Amino acid sequence: MSTHMGTESGTNGGSGSQTPPRRDAGDPRGARPGSFPGAFPIGPAISFLRRFRAGLDAGGELPAALGEAGSALPRELREALDRLVKRQAGDYQEDEWGFDEEFADALLPFLEFLYDRWWRVETVGARNVPGHGRALLVANHAGIVPWDATMISVGLVREHPLPRYPRFLVLDWAFQLPYISVAMRKVGGVVASPYNALRLLEQDELVAVFPEGIKGAGKPFKDRYRLERFGRGGFVELALRTGSPIVPVAVVGSEEIYPKVGESGAIARLLGAPYFPLTPTFPWLGPLGVVPLPSKWRIEFGEPIETARFGPEAAEDRSFVFELSEQVRETIQNKVYENLVERGSAFL
Repeated sequence: MSTHMGTESGTNGGSGSQTPPRRDAGDPRGARPGSFPGAFPIGPAISFLRRFRAGLDAGGELPAALGEAGSALPRELREALDRLVKRQAGDYQEDEWGFDEEFADALLPFLEFLYDRWWRVETVGARNVPGHGRALLVANHAGIVPWDATMISVGLVREHPLPRYPRFLVLDWAFQLPYISVAMRKVGGVVASPYNALRLLEQDELVAVFPEGIKGAGKPFKDRYRLERFGRGGFVELALRTGSPIVPVAVVGSEEIYPKVGESGAIARLLGAPYFPLTPTFPWLGPLGVVPLPSKWRIEFGEPIETARFGPEAAEDRSFVFELSEQVRETIQNKVYENLVERGSAFL
């Protein structure tokens, strides 16, 4: 089953004041290589830019638009810095998985900027996702870095009448990366394992998995939008055992943000990573090469597939599990092709 919010390995939680337990497949929080300094107050900056753009779009002069946009900036900065100081002192809450809703909310303006302006994401079918209770989001996977997971999350928060943050399953090795791993955990990332996924669903969480796993994230650009195999159907077993509806999710746009033209096995072994991608910009442009290209995205949430009627015993029927897994895969593949047509040009 997938890890990154999936990767091939399985499907894929404590108070910040407690000593973290040893990390293994059953530890929901993953590695904690260092503390995260808290949410940088980017919200006020994004809000300022939005007000400034709105003022210009409304026909206002540049000085007036700047003045109106900046009127609330001192108060917003003061409030953001106050929150940052409190977080530095440990005054914040995480659930047992390490999810920090305040942090996620603070980061949301930046992610919304990417969603609205950088990738111009169009999300359809968000109402197909249950507004409460357990459910399993199953999506295609690409883009090397899990931006597809974050955009799915923003799409639900923005477009669903009952917004909720999904918990996404992340490849184990990613939790060994300083700071990045902590941030992923705080916004809903969980170490990918069947045990963690089962616990999350039993807690009535919304869980997102990418059954293509590392094969999907690292596929060459020439193979874009051709879904890899879904492994042995581990996500179907979990859905059947917990009676969770499966919601197919098709993501178009993530394949173009880091076009993979090759990889370096030597650097991958040095870093302990599954692969080290080479793109037209990375690593040749240094840090600038990490900036994702501004492709245009479409995300579609399909009709949920109910599994409760089959009963948990159906999880023992290997042929049925494989058949249902293939049905989900074919549904996502067809939706991907449809949305490629709807999207049109990748960058215009």
